[in-house]
Amino acid sequence: MGFFSDYRATRRDERELGEGVWRRAHDRFKRGLDRYHQILESVRDPELRAMAVPVANELADLLPRVRAVCAEAHFRAPSQTQDIPHSTDGYVSDVHRQLSRAGNSMAQTAEALTMARFSARGTAPSAVAAPGDDDASPVRSPLADPAPIQRRAAVVAQYVLAAEDLMAARSVRRGQY
Repeated sequence: MGFFSDYRATRRDERELGEGVWRRAHDRFKRGLDRYHQILESVRDPELRAMAVPVANELADLLPRVRAVCAEAHFRAPSQTQDIPHSTDGYVSDVHRQLSRAGNSMAQTAEALTMARFSARGTAPSAVAAPGDDDASPVRSPLADPAPIQRRAAVVAQYVLAAEDLMAARSVRRGQY
């Protein structure tokens, strides 16, 4: 059963997103989101996990919005290659740029969670004992600052919103695609 459902999902993606830049932008965003969730699964610190789960939910809520922008962009400017389609005023390039930034910022959000996970676990250099130092014991560092994770997640949302705004402004202003 898994084979046929995967096949149907792949065909649906090809139809809605194409095989070019819009599919790549969507997949980059999805990979970053998957990476964030993989890292979240390995977080053992309950305080860090309590802070990171709502961020994960907010980021997951962005995926259907990214898919909608990519599908609409593919409808307006189909892409089957790695070249960004041409548009008279360059709005297609701007939409792709915002989606690429969202994907990159998603990866940076996952990276920020990784750094916070290591910080919360107490792997700071001061927690490592020097050879022959019997008094040194690993000290649990205070909870890592959640601000970088939340800040990166907010940037992701801003880029997605910017891509949506570009698509909406183009269709409203011109009245056509």
